[in-house]
Amino acid sequence: MKKLFATISLFLAIPLAAQEVPPDLAKLLETLKNDQGGQMTLMAEAMLGRNGGNKLFYFPTKDMPATPKDRGLAFENVTFATSDDVQLHGWFLPVAKGQSVKGTVVFSHGNAGSIGHHLPFTDWLPRNGYQLLMYDYRGFGKSGGAPSREGLIRDVEAAFAYSLTRKEIAGGKIYSFGHSLGGAKSIVALTRAKVPGLRAVITDGTFASYEGMAEIMAGNFGKNLVSDELSPKSAVAKLPVPLLIVHGTADEVVPLSQGKELFAAARPRKTFYEVPGGRHGDSLARNDGEYRKKMLEWMGQY
Repeated sequence: MKKLFATISLFLAIPLAAQEVPPDLAKLLETLKNDQGGQMTLMAEAMLGRNGGNKLFYFPTKDMPATPKDRGLAFENVTFATSDDVQLHGWFLPVAKGQSVKGTVVFSHGNAGSIGHHLPFTDWLPRNGYQLLMYDYRGFGKSGGAPSREGLIRDVEAAFAYSLTRKEIAGGKIYSFGHSLGGAKSIVALTRAKVPGLRAVITDGTFASYEGMAEIMAGNFGKNLVSDELSPKSAVAKLPVPLLIVHGTADEVVPLSQGKELFAAARPRKTFYEVPGGRHGDSLARNDGEYRKKMLEWMGQY
């Protein structure tokens, strides 16, 4: 029993959707997948409560390893409040010198780290004529609060609401770009609140289902600890604008099958870019930015 408790405690200390899966964790997950008798599941439920595994999708950090200045980009620190009065921190980046403004991208990052870890996903956008608003969810970076599924969706809503208060953005074209968990949260948020000027939604390495991801990572043990409430696949057909899904064939965190499931649930005016050899964090950057160029061309249609 002590060994069983220790095994579950180790699992609970590591998020289900972590960006990387260390070898020791991979072995542990295989053990949990083979929990045929359900002992580990029952003990985990006792420790976490029903659907307590939902909290394991978040791995916030408070560090700030880099800023846009480190990449030669101007930026402004911004703060704004959510509908439940949580203060969020973010960065607004104007377009690079010599570029005319084509629109604004609101970027929602993945499940781990602060915005300083996610600059490689976005630093190319201001250099190609797109203003950028990127921000940290509650509990991440310099933002207040603690993460939750509903809370992060409110954070996305707040980011778009804040964007409309800026004179540089209001009245222009707005695009949503979300990586991994950020895409999942953005899809749901953008079906709940109308955003004037929203032209398109883009996801990169995003999953369709929380339950589906938990099952992939830890079999029935994982699936039984989470709910699928507010899943992107349940909302994606309600998006009011065109959708682009980018997914790498070698994604080691969110399998390609999850991206395809999300695409199947979406309504027409949808596009799927399947990136050969693309991993969870490099699909758009591969082959000298081949799919960044494709993404820019796609955005230019709207």
